Amino acid sequence: MADAAVEILLVEDNPNDVKLALRAFQKHNLANRVQVVRDGAEALEFIFCTDRYASRRIEDGPRMILLDLKLPLVDGIEVLARIKGDPRTQMIPVVIMTSSKEENDVVESYKLGVNSYIVKPVDFEQFTDAVRQLGYYWLLLNQPPPPDGRRLSPSEG
Repeated sequence: MADAAVEILLVEDNPNDVKLALRAFQKHNLANRVQVVRDGAEALEFIFCTDRYASRRIEDGPRMILLDLKLPLVDGIEVLARIKGDPRTQMIPVVIMTSSKEENDVVESYKLGVNSYIVKPVDFEQFTDAVRQLGYYWLLLNQPPPPDGRRLSPSEG
């Protein structure tokens, strides 16, 4: 998996939420290439192609990151800050999907450049539907910038 381009990076330490998200993506055929990491340190290794993911190329994705805030080792706010603070990764859409409704978490996430902040639904159907909608929007409807971040000329766009 680490050698293929990744469409979705799911950063989640709760095994039940991982199962639900993967089932929702699979059910709706939204992503064949989902990488799951279970803590913030591994997320940073994956995104920046270091340590156990050193063989990856940073250009190979992910196209979207679903990020929990309450993570072991490195919290989601720090992961978000590192992603949005690096020119190589700052344009990757990051969606916070967390159980935290704390106003400070919401405000800090948007200050750092998060693309969307969603409080996890507790209900299975709501959770599955939220994941489906996220995948559909960010992978199928959203028009991402070119991988190198350059501006398109009018003839290209």
